[in-house]
Amino acid sequence: MSSYAAEIPRFTAGRALRVYGTEAKYEILKTLRQPAYVIPTLAFPLLFYVMFGIAFGSKQAIGGVTLATYLLASYSTVGVMSASLFGFGAGVAMERGYGWLQVKRASPMPPLAYLVAKTVMSMIFSAIVVTALFVVGTLFGGVHLSISAFLKLTGIMIAGSIPFCALGLVIGCYGAPNAAPAVVNILFLPMSFCSGLWLPLPVLPKFVQHIAPFLPPYHLGQLALKQVGFGGSGGTLQHVAALMAFTLVFLLLALRGYSRDDVKVNA
Repeated sequence: MSSYAAEIPRFTAGRALRVYGTEAKYEILKTLRQPAYVIPTLAFPLLFYVMFGIAFGSKQAIGGVTLATYLLASYSTVGVMSASLFGFGAGVAMERGYGWLQVKRASPMPPLAYLVAKTVMSMIFSAIVVTALFVVGTLFGGVHLSISAFLKLTGIMIAGSIPFCALGLVIGCYGAPNAAPAVVNILFLPMSFCSGLWLPLPVLPKFVQHIAPFLPPYHLGQLALKQVGFGGSGGTLQHVAALMAFTLVFLLLALRGYSRDDVKVNA
């Protein structure tokens, strides 16, 4: 009897792991069947990197690195933002608006499995974007980045997708299905520009440079730039702490929106 009882937790943990894995698997398959998400997410940063990083980057330098190397880090951050914000913001808003989340709540699936699956999907696409940019930059942009630096950059980008998944979740919990993509774009483009991701921050107006530290993309971008040899500003711990604080705030806001929906469902 005691040995049987001892087996229960392991069986439960194994079963939960299979549920999480299955949910992540089908979330990825579902996403791959959505070219409106896949193509822009992968092509958008690559296209702009070729236009600016490859065309001009090998001949210009900034902060001790070539422009192609600088933009490899900054456009990697853009790709992470895009994959996370659109995956969560538009995806959750649509599924919430069409009643799919209510079906999920009524099922015996663990509540976190849905969010974990979307986070895993965003991380996978983030890793693909960074790898594609690295390959293009190395082959055509004269970027010289060691494998260890590339792996560190990829790891930071994967972990750095979490704050933007949380922000996307906020948009998904509050936004209407048809309005969420527009809201994502309204946030995505100004935040990335003002954080020095499209153009190096030193060449932007002074007031933009003062705004940048209050934006989450700036801190992830600075962490990415440190991996490619650009000094940037602030310490690593400072940027990590800022991203963690942003994540916590976004999750609290998302929880409030989720609870609001719970009240409506039970009313």
